[in-house]
Amino acid sequence: MAAHRKPRHRSLGGHSARTAVTIALAGAAGATAFDGTGHAEPKPTPAQVKAKVDKLYQEAEAATEKYNGAQEKVSAAQRRLKTLRDEAARREARVNTAREALGSMAASQYRSGGLAPAMQLALSDDPDHYLDNAAFAERAGHRQSAAVTRVRKQLREIEQLRGAARVELTSLKTRQAELKRHKKTVTGKLDAARRLLSELTAEERARVTGGTGTGTETRASRTSTGTRDGLPAPGSATAPHSRAAAAVSYAYSKLGSPYVWGATGPNAFDCSGLVLAAYRSAGVSLPRTTYAQIDAGRRVSRSELLPGDLVFFYSGITHVGIYVGGGRMIHAPNPSAPVRVAPLDEMPYAGATRVV
Repeated sequence: MAAHRKPRHRSLGGHSARTAVTIALAGAAGATAFDGTGHAEPKPTPAQVKAKVDKLYQEAEAATEKYNGAQEKVSAAQRRLKTLRDEAARREARVNTAREALGSMAASQYRSGGLAPAMQLALSDDPDHYLDNAAFAERAGHRQSAAVTRVRKQLREIEQLRGAARVELTSLKTRQAELKRHKKTVTGKLDAARRLLSELTAEERARVTGGTGTGTETRASRTSTGTRDGLPAPGSATAPHSRAAAAVSYAYSKLGSPYVWGATGPNAFDCSGLVLAAYRSAGVSLPRTTYAQIDAGRRVSRSELLPGDLVFFYSGITHVGIYVGGGRMIHAPNPSAPVRVAPLDEMPYAGATRVV
């Protein structure tokens, strides 16, 4: 009977089917890999990294100038708020003094018993003396009434000061939130640029950043006695004003200082911070941001440039340097480059201002 049994057929769900599916999937994966769709994106070239980093630095600098402007507004709001609160405190002290005086008058009247004037006159041992005192009391009553009026007015003024302080506090909080947003933007852009640069070799990184910080140009430009490597020495070109010459001299003295966004010296700077510090050392007060600095003096054409003039770059006026002659400027470029001498053609030129 066993010889007549039909052979059993194995279902496709068994071991053989599983093996076939595994092989098919493996083959598909291999095909995908060979097609290249599973490959990572090719590593960007140093030129591509430079273009991306330059764009990130420009965007970070624009955000930095907005941060600087917001910081300036925060500081001004804090000063106004302090002034309002100080004035309110002074007026409160005066009101309290006046209140004490009124309190003393009221207590004195209470102690006198509050008798009617006719009765006090009848009971007085010295009617003439009483009448003199009554006339004085009447004058004192008028003064007391005037004092009450003054106190009421002072209380209204104090409440107005408190209202103004509340408005200023709200404005301050808004400015602080704006400051926080700009700071987040700046740090995000700079972190992205840092990550891109970290993927390059040291040699590639030096080419992308121009070898800043240790190059011949920076070392040569720090000397004050010659023009090694074709760099103008401080004072080698004529500044239109002694204060402009002093600002240029200060800028030369800061060559090699690190770029730190939001910094105004004395040991680190951003672009507008260097300009601010240089002219501050010469006794000239300038606004904090590039947007305001370009309007701080008289506009001059590129052909009219003299040492000490402020030179601006990019259509958004987001970068500034100090012209030193010979078609060059001193500026604080970005976090990968310290304060240095550079040609004006290094960035898109936007205009110039003479502030003294």
